[in-house]
Amino acid sequence: MTSSTTEPILFAKDGEVAVITMQFAPHNLLGKTLSEALIDSLKRAETEKARAVVIKSGLRHFSAGAEMSLFENAGARRNDVDFVRVLRTFDELPIPIISSVHGIAVGGGFEIALASDLIIAAASAKMGLVEATLGLHPLMGGVQRLIDRVGLARAKEIVLLARRHDAATLERWNVINRVVPDSELETVTMSVACEIAAGPTVAHAATKRLALLYSSNGMRAADEGMGDISAPIYRSADLQRGLDAFAATGPGSAVFEGN
Repeated sequence: MTSSTTEPILFAKDGEVAVITMQFAPHNLLGKTLSEALIDSLKRAETEKARAVVIKSGLRHFSAGAEMSLFENAGARRNDVDFVRVLRTFDELPIPIISSVHGIAVGGGFEIALASDLIIAAASAKMGLVEATLGLHPLMGGVQRLIDRVGLARAKEIVLLARRHDAATLERWNVINRVVPDSELETVTMSVACEIAAGPTVAHAATKRLALLYSSNGMRAADEGMGDISAPIYRSADLQRGLDAFAATGPGSAVFEGN
């Protein structure tokens, strides 16, 4: 693994997986510093041609939410952080993003996970959108992304009651993708990331784009956009590799190179 350290994030490449480790002590609180570092790290992953991204924490918790100073002075400080830009960076990155969650992920920290494509959590992790306990509601896309994952009724319950939930409950509700024993979190996360990274990267980018179009504009728009979104796949070398391997040795035998 090659890496370079710049606070508040450690960026590393493990093969073709970019590993973004939040290490903004004490609790990875989201504000201007961590938000901009996340944006820069995700863009770096694309520049360095990563084929999957893992976001995790190097501290005790994944993230305990946002910096409280953002909500002082009648919200003026909040305008210093462009949370929509953070969300657009997650959405538009043509690489699958996995959040690997341990400890606590609440408020904005949980919203970072919800902005990812997949969430894998340690069994002991506790997650929730707890903003209502402060007199707020989620300010970084948590409401709408929960609706995407679990539907209106359950999303409203999670936000209105503002509780912390265990990972098993959130897996049962389809908020997160997988719960694993604490000791296996890193191994399982990297196994999934490596499997994705070994896949057809151009096709994966199209899948993300099509899913975003459906989420934003509905079924009809996604149906009508499929042709344009799929076009790069038919120009990709990986498609030809897949077709050649299928003809020679059957399905599942292709070795993709990400182009």
